[in-house]
Amino acid sequence: MKNNSELQTDVQNAIKWEPLLNAAEIGVTAKDGIVSLTGVVDSYAKKVEAENAAKKVIGVKALVEKIEVRFSNEWSKTNEEIAKEVVDALQSNWSVPNDKVTVKVEDGWVTLEGELVWNYQREAAKNAINYLTGVKGVTNNIKIKSDIKDAVEKADVEDAIARNWSIDDSDINVDVSGRTVTLTGTVDSWYQKEEAGRIAWKTPGIWSVKNELAVDYEYAFG
Repeated sequence: MKNNSELQTDVQNAIKWEPLLNAAEIGVTAKDGIVSLTGVVDSYAKKVEAENAAKKVIGVKALVEKIEVRFSNEWSKTNEEIAKEVVDALQSNWSVPNDKVTVKVEDGWVTLEGELVWNYQREAAKNAINYLTGVKGVTNNIKIKSDIKDAVEKADVEDAIARNWSIDDSDINVDVSGRTVTLTGTVDSWYQKEEAGRIAWKTPGIWSVKNELAVDYEYAFG
């Protein structure tokens, strides 16, 4: 069991352990499993790394992320410059089909839109721009529209999750409605929640995954 102070310390140490973040000034607070991150970083990649590091800590039930990306004048870029670099990054990534994703940039914030066949392509599109200088944030509005006509089978999703050694699927419920998979129930870490969602997204023919799994981990107050 962890109390609030122990969870706070674990998250702080997890963030400091990342080479990209060991000198970053990121504030961490923890209350009843809810972790809040604050501070200022000089790249969007560091913001993403801090969030990912916190999610992997046992005991984190929810994350409130308020980290600001702020560049020095020498690293600032116009929206047009950022947009061109984003387009170039997408075109050079073999996982992202050409001419399927549109890009909008406003005050350094990138919005991706379009339709793709697989979720891994959508994730690849976002990851391709995480390390670009000048990017303050990313909104991924790309929709998945599979061209596979076969019906999505509930048992296939359940079996895929059960095969994963890192997930305790004893309290995971799978519901399939048309092209949408909904996951409900409880897991004991944020990692397991995201891993279950990632596996569900691999289902052939899927268009949407609603990951409503709750993270429940025993902790002590104080």
